[in-house]
Amino acid sequence: MTHDSPSPVLIVGSMAFDDLDLPTGSARDVVGGSATYSAYAASVFAPVRLVAVVGDDFPAAELDRLAARGVDTSGVERAAGKTFRWAGRYDANLASRATLDTQLNVFASFHPKIPAAHRATPLVLLGNIHPALQLEVLDQLTSPKLVVADTMNLWIDTEPKLLAQLLERVDLLVINEEEARQLAGIHNISRAAREIMTRGPRRLVIKRGEYGALLFDGGHPLFAPAFPLEDVIDPTGAGDSFAGAMIGWLAALGSTDADALRQAVMVGSAAASYCVEAVGNARLCTLEAREVRERLDAFRHLLYVPTPQG
Repeated sequence: MTHDSPSPVLIVGSMAFDDLDLPTGSARDVVGGSATYSAYAASVFAPVRLVAVVGDDFPAAELDRLAARGVDTSGVERAAGKTFRWAGRYDANLASRATLDTQLNVFASFHPKIPAAHRATPLVLLGNIHPALQLEVLDQLTSPKLVVADTMNLWIDTEPKLLAQLLERVDLLVINEEEARQLAGIHNISRAAREIMTRGPRRLVIKRGEYGALLFDGGHPLFAPAFPLEDVIDPTGAGDSFAGAMIGWLAALGSTDADALRQAVMVGSAAASYCVEAVGNARLCTLEAREVRERLDAFRHLLYVPTPQG
């Protein structure tokens, strides 16, 4: 059961144009970035306060679309220059991708400025940006109730000291399987998770792509499957939509306890399954809570095991 008036969520990350080469064809100037996907997913359940930067080439209509979904874009800075751009090519089975081009543009000089009215937001999602910027965000906040952060192999490799400082201030870390092994220096995922949780985060979600996600919180781990879809179109943003839906659900529920987090991880997996059904955020930006609950019901059938007799 969710609250009628959920608390807002603060999301800080990137907004971008993506050029995608997919097995189904090419798509250019797709509006992407970690903050975009996370904000759309979180807005299904709770009001969102968004902090990011775009260039003067970014259409005002795209910010209007976010606002129409309950996203406060007053923290989105418009800088002179071009918006961050990424180009990638997916292989035929969508299991891996290659980066073809990265143009940081206005994102290269971005320093997040949290509006005064947003600094006491209780739930915070730090998208995958430089750990120095993530720390800058935390320095501007007033005692958040829950800090969720994402990172990537680049920062694990190049910024270990800053990342270590960040981990000490994070409640929940969300990373993929490869990143977890790299961060811990341990191949076994369960042992890697235990090691990472000694560095600050009390909770850890390890994303496993088409094989779902694992939650570690000191109790019994939770396995959240990926929904077995017949048509997967574009995996871009699936991990960000997972994290966004997860924190949005926690805000709607008004709780961050163990049971709430287990629900939230399943909700994240459900939202991600919708994200991949279309190019970019085309499916995510129209997603409704009713649809997420329908997929949660489908998950229950997927995981149902009759009690053995005798």
